[in-house]
Amino acid sequence: MSDLWVFGYGSLMWRPGFEYEECFVGELQGYHRALCVYSYVHRGTEETPGLVLGLDDGGSSMGMVFRVAAENRDAVLQYLREREQVTMVYLERSGPVTISDEQGNRDGQIVEAVTYVADHQHIQYAGKLPMDEQVRIVSAGHGKAGPNIDYVLNTVDHLRDIEIEDTELFKLAGRLRAPTRFSEHFE
Repeated sequence: MSDLWVFGYGSLMWRPGFEYEECFVGELQGYHRALCVYSYVHRGTEETPGLVLGLDDGGSSMGMVFRVAAENRDAVLQYLREREQVTMVYLERSGPVTISDEQGNRDGQIVEAVTYVADHQHIQYAGKLPMDEQVRIVSAGHGKAGPNIDYVLNTVDHLRDIEIEDTELFKLAGRLRAPTRFSEHFE
């Protein structure tokens, strides 16, 4: 049995929740990070959904890739499935991730990593929503893992810490951090 590689593009980057041997910044081709999934459990409810990240078709996504020791492979996959597949809104997939390693030890190495892609056929798939709608949903969402706004802002802060740009998500975070979001209605 070989080591397991896991690609995280949202909360897995800043709260993986599993033991790993090493982690790197990595790039997955064919999918981009998007707030395209309604959250009914972790960051919202069915009555007041939150909005969480998924990998959506096209482009590429920068995130974190974690190497899990072979002996922990089954336990980590079970954990990930319990965490990510609560409502089956994601499809578990494997894909090639190119590692970016500042030390040059693994720079450019391509690994096959498990990741979770938004299922377009699922009722919780939101697609691309207008910015105002994203602000409204994220501001109201609260689930068993806490406020939706915390999820978005923690993800943005982590992306900045590891120097990954995400223009749309950063713009949303700016709107969410505005001291008085309602003041824009009076301008």
